[in-house]
This record gives sequence, C-alpha cells and structure tokens, in this order.
Amino acid sequence: MYISNTEQEKKEMLEKIGVSSFAEIISCVPREFLNPEVNLPKALSEIEISKRMRELSGKNRRILSFVGAGVYDRYTPAAMKAILSRGEFLTAYTPYQPEASQGILQTIYEYQSSMCALYEMDCSNASMYDGSTSFAEAVKACLRISGKKKILYSAGINPRYIETAKTYLAEDKQYIFEEIPLKDGITDIKSLSEKADGETACFLVSNPNYLGIIEDIESLNKAAKEKGILTVCSADPFALGALKTPGYCGFDFAVGEGQSLGLPMSYGGPYLGIFTCKKEHVRQMPGRICGMTKDKDGKRGFVLTLQAREQHIRRDKAASNICSNQALCALGAAIYCALLGPKGLKEACMINNSLAVKASIELSKIKGAKLKYSKPFFNEFVLDLPVRSLELRRKVSEKFSIDPGLDLGHLGKEFENSLLICLTENKNESDIENLKKAIEACI
Repeated sequence: MYISNTEQEKKEMLEKIGVSSFAEIISCVPREFLNPEVNLPKALSEIEISKRMRELSGKNRRILSFVGAGVYDRYTPAAMKAILSRGEFLTAYTPYQPEASQGILQTIYEYQSSMCALYEMDCSNASMYDGSTSFAEAVKACLRISGKKKILYSAGINPRYIETAKTYLAEDKQYIFEEIPLKDGITDIKSLSEKADGETACFLVSNPNYLGIIEDIESLNKAAKEKGILTVCSADPFALGALKTPGYCGFDFAVGEGQSLGLPMSYGGPYLGIFTCKKEHVRQMPGRICGMTKDKDGKRGFVLTLQAREQHIRRDKAASNICSNQALCALGAAIYCALLGPKGLKEACMINNSLAVKASIELSKIKGAKLKYSKPFFNEFVLDLPVRSLELRRKVSEKFSIDPGLDLGHLGKEFENSLLICLTENKNESDIENLKKAIEACI
C-alpha cells in the first residue's frame, strides 16, 4: 500500500502527537499481537493452485435437500443469470447522482413496480437486507404510527423473524410481544380478538406460515381491523402467484423474503428484503424509493424520491439506519417476475403444490408416519414420525446424501418427532420415491 506522507510530514505528525516514533505509539499493544507469525503453506503457481482446487472440489458431496422454512431451492432461469452478470449491474453503486445513474434507477423502479403488483400494495421501497429485517422494520413503522406498545404476533411466524424484531427493540423495555397461539396449525382468530385491545400497536402474521399451512389472512386482517390495530403480513412472494395477496386482504404493510424469486441460496445470502405498504404509510417506509418523472424536454427520467434514512437526514430522525438496497438481488427478482409473468408464476406455484401433495400422500404411507395437520398447505408440510426427527435427519443424510427436511424440535416437545418437508420445482417424482425409501430404511 502506498501512503504519500513524506518523511518531514511524518516527523511533524509525531511531534504533534508528542512521541518520537511510530513504535512508541504502538508500544502499549502486547508483543504477541504485533507482527505475529502466520503459518501459511508454501506459495503455489497458478497451475498448481488450479490442480489443488479441483482436488478439493472432488470431495464435495451433493445433497438432495427437502429443507425450506424460508429459503428455497428454486430454479434460476439462464436469462436471469446472463443479465445479472453484465458489468454495469455488478459494479453499480448507490445512485446519488440521478443524471449519471439512470440505468440503475430504472431497474430499481421496475423492481418496486413488480413488488407492488405482486403484493397488490400501493408502495414499495428499493429493498432491504432480507425478509427478517423487512419484517422488523414494519413492526417499527407500526409502533411509530400508533404510538402504542403491545405487539401481537402469530405463533406461525418464522421464529427467526420474531427474534430479529425483538433484537431491534431490545434496548427499549417498554414494548411487549404477545403470541397468538395456533389451533390445528393456523392462527387462532378467537384468541386474536380476545387479546387485541386499546394498547395494541399491530398484529403480525405470515402466509404460508412457518409450518407451510395457508392462513386465512383475510379473516385475520378483518378481526384485527375491528379492534382498530395496524396489520403486517409476511408473505412468500413466490406463493403469491396463486394465493390471496396482502393488499387484496387489506393489510397496512406486507413484507417478504425475495430469495424465492429465483435467487440462489448461496449459503445464506445475500438475500432480498421486500417491503410494501399502503400509500398513507409511505412516510414511515424505511430505505429509499425511486420515482419516475419527466425532464425539461418531456423525456422519461428516474430519481430518488423519498429517502427517510440516516444518510440524508439526522440519524435520530431517520425511519431506519439500513444502508443497503440490495440492488443486484432486487434486479434479479424483477427479471424473474418479468420472465415468468403472472401466468408463468401461477404455473410454477401449481408445480410446487402438486409435488408437495404427492409427497405428503406417499410419505404418509410409511409405517408409523402421518401428516400432523389436515389443513391446506402450499409446498411444505409437517410429517410426524415414529422416531426423533433430528436423529432421523442425521441418519438419512449420512447414508443416502438426502436431507429429508427440517426437524422442528426447536418449536417444543410436541414437535420432537416432526419433520418440515419442502418440495420445489427442482424436485420430481423420482426424488420423492428416493426420499420415501431413505426414510423407511432409517426408521
């Protein structure tokens, strides 16, 4: 690294600090932390490195995975990969100067438009880190709007999302999180009506829920609105190709994880947080919004419209301190939606659901196994087994290179033998048969 300070400048800086040398500045640092010996292997040539990497990659084991729970093994269209690989998208930076950023601003605008159409909501921001942070930001928006302290949430929401929301509010002990229990796998609407009161800021629900079951979000929203409270729906955007949308059902905020719109799982990220709301709440929306306008010649142009974030106003006045809009992932989601269109997305949903129904029927034939719930599901379902699901998962993975699903023991004792199994368009009937044989062999 080149540092342009001259010897004279260094001398002047040391004199100003009041020390004689740089060594004197760092003399307080323990010796073992200064220039420690790094045990690295001998340097290799490019050819040798290439050979070594091939050897290492040969040790990889392909796992046929049936795990979902918020992150899904989706097919990424070739056209989507090709467009995302273009240099102008890979290297694009935050579009502070619209006159020099029309391309990236347009892609963000198209993404926002796609999310508004998909969720049937009025406004969308330019995306966030992931589904859990979008969820937490929606909770914070409801608290700001209502000025109230109690947060009601369905027990069917992904536990990680609730953990994230609680972490956001951890420093302020005045907020109360209260769970609405499930009844036969879906949110108990009677309990919601009983617990909602004048101190309630909002009600939170997901669709499909964490157990894969389709919630009656229209009735739940209506019950919450009768009590005059704000509502948030965390909805899988992929499933909205076939299910009722949060906007149609009247929710104030609708959020989701955009990974299921063709983005790779990538060992946990980067992902895409979708955030949409009714127009009346747009000033509480975190992040930024891109808008379309016309220049002095009447030509279409794109600008950053609302930017209620810490880089543009005082930090303590910002709706959020999130600094990323996940633009490349957002572009991927917009391309995916454009490639499939409403009809194609619905067909993909039907493939997912048909495979899941087929798997539920076949796996229920295993001796001692049964579906835990009889409610309609999308592409995930809970299978109860005659053995501990955690142990079964380990055995199936080791013997057959198949991950049969997510063991749900973390939800409580009643789920110790329960497996959450997910089917996507990347699976087929042969995969289902192999899964069935593997589970039967390990019970």
